[in-house]
Amino acid sequence: MKRWIPWMAAAIAVVLLGSGVWRAMAARQAQQKALSEASAQRAEAPMQLGADEVLPVQQLNLPLGVPVSGALRAVDSAMVKARVGGELQGLTVREGDSVKTGQEVARIDPTEARARLRQAQQQADAAKSQVDINQRQYANNRALVDQGFISPTALVTSQASLEAAQSSYQAAVSAADVARKALDDTVLRSPINGLVAQRLAQPGERVAIDARIIEVVDLSRLELEALLTPADSVAVRVGQKAQLSIEGIAAPVPATVVRINPSAQAGSRTVPVYLRVEQAQNGTPLRQGLFVQGTLDTGRADVLAVPLDAVRTDKPAPYLQTLKDGRVAYVQVLTGTRAVVKGQTLVAVEGVPAGTSVIAGRIGLLREGTAVSIAGASPAVAAAPAASRTAP
Repeated sequence: MKRWIPWMAAAIAVVLLGSGVWRAMAARQAQQKALSEASAQRAEAPMQLGADEVLPVQQLNLPLGVPVSGALRAVDSAMVKARVGGELQGLTVREGDSVKTGQEVARIDPTEARARLRQAQQQADAAKSQVDINQRQYANNRALVDQGFISPTALVTSQASLEAAQSSYQAAVSAADVARKALDDTVLRSPINGLVAQRLAQPGERVAIDARIIEVVDLSRLELEALLTPADSVAVRVGQKAQLSIEGIAAPVPATVVRINPSAQAGSRTVPVYLRVEQAQNGTPLRQGLFVQGTLDTGRADVLAVPLDAVRTDKPAPYLQTLKDGRVAYVQVLTGTRAVVKGQTLVAVEGVPAGTSVIAGRIGLLREGTAVSIAGASPAVAAAPAASRTAP
């Protein structure tokens, strides 16, 4: 009679297990529903931005400029090289020393050059003596021909000997001049006024021909060679002004375009433009090799402009995050000239009408279609697009 008891216990366990499963499934469904409702509420709630975080596209009269950069270099510089080989002597100037045009800065041991000059001079003297001998012989033979003692053929022979002796003498004189020039070349002189920038050899060192000894630079005239893209070089003209900044010098340094290279460089296709940089009379002196950067003024233009950081470049084409009907909309634009106005870099854009609301760059990337509201502004004002487009 008690066989039904295990069956009854099993049935009760099944009922209790099913009830627990049902309750767990119901609780999970309720939780998912609550999460869905919360997500929907968050999705419907617009992202709130401050009034200074949404900027309009403005019609501005911007100064047109071309960025330039590079290292300063002296217009006049010279490398003093050895013209003859030998032991270097008398080199006392060092970096920073001042030298004058024609000043002796070093010498090459002249012993060998002096010996060669003496040898060449003695050969020239011997050739001169031979000319004198042949000259007297020619004069004697001419007198004998006039008196009929010898034939004219002998006179022709003596004349040829005289001419050969004269040619040998002239060659010997030229050789002496070459030896004298070699002796003069043992003295190294500065070709310009300036300062010693490099000392590339030491006294007592044996140097070869064309060995570099010192470099002299004249800092009274400096220039900047700026490499511009073909598009930027079109607007550059001789006489245009630029303001350059140098690290360590607070005041901007003025510069003027003095030359424009007529040919683009092979490979990079850049166009070299040369700017004269003036030394300040009472300011910090400029040095060769200092890196400078700045902007070359090429005029002004009325353009539509936005802050540069508002233009996003994480896609193949630049675009702006604009507000349209209260939501974020991406608008592709073309960027143009840049200018720094009151410490802020602005860039000209094409592809959006004036007055379009643009999200500031510091907000970061927002998903397209995100609802946005502006603090302190009505929804209608926040979502209103520009009514018409103004041509740049």
